Amino acid sequence: MTGLLYVVATPIGNLEDISARAIKVLSQVNRIAAEDTRHSSRLLQHLGINTPLVAVHDHNEAGRVQSLIEQLVAGENMALISDAGTPLISDPGYRLVAAAHQANIQVVPVVGACAAIAALSAAGLPSDRFSFEGFLAAKTSQRQTQLKALANESRTLIFYEAPHRILECVQDMAAIFGADRRVVLARELTKTFETIKQCTLAELCVFVESDTNQQRGEIVLVVDGAPEDSGLMAEKELDALLLKLLKYLPVKACAQLAAELTGHKKNALYDRALALQQMK
Repeated sequence: MTGLLYVVATPIGNLEDISARAIKVLSQVNRIAAEDTRHSSRLLQHLGINTPLVAVHDHNEAGRVQSLIEQLVAGENMALISDAGTPLISDPGYRLVAAAHQANIQVVPVVGACAAIAALSAAGLPSDRFSFEGFLAAKTSQRQTQLKALANESRTLIFYEAPHRILECVQDMAAIFGADRRVVLARELTKTFETIKQCTLAELCVFVESDTNQQRGEIVLVVDGAPEDSGLMAEKELDALLLKLLKYLPVKACAQLAAELTGHKKNALYDRALALQQMK
């Protein structure tokens, strides 16, 4: 029989957040695939666990997956952990988990801490619909392009950000999303200097710039979504645009161009353009 691959969440700060099930799994598997073996060995030492560790990180995962899959196929049970929180959430492990599915190896999640969900739960912003965006690009121009593409997104947005980029990131958000957009800074969650602050993007710029302590540690930003009608063309104006485009373009091309110009969904525009064409 093939072994099991356990995807195990570990604490993001407070070591008491490790679950009893996670401790049991980490103690009983044949080996643990860890993002940073030096970091994870300290956690295992704290828990009194002596299971062998193997490094699986961004730089070696592609080359190491095959041997790990072979060990699983041979019957070994394995746990996958990251430095903190739930593996694969802006952390390595995707290739290993995908390969395990392809090899018909059972993948078992062992749930626990996740910084994105912890921040959302404490943010006080709408949580029924949200989009996890992970880390934005490091280069300013690329980051601004990403933010512009999200400017009219109505779902709550969740980002991770590096401490040395947090100020310029928040400043870019204020410029692109609007200074009055609500945001929550969730910093060093579950740790000694935990900060959870809800304010506007303009206020957060001042807060982060004036207190360099807020430019340290692990940071999650939870940003309120745009109003549902933010930046979107009114129905009558949209129909007028579609009718003009239909004079020169087929329905599909008309919908595509109108979507690019207005920000409306292409499928909805296609249906509306088709209806307008039939009414002629």
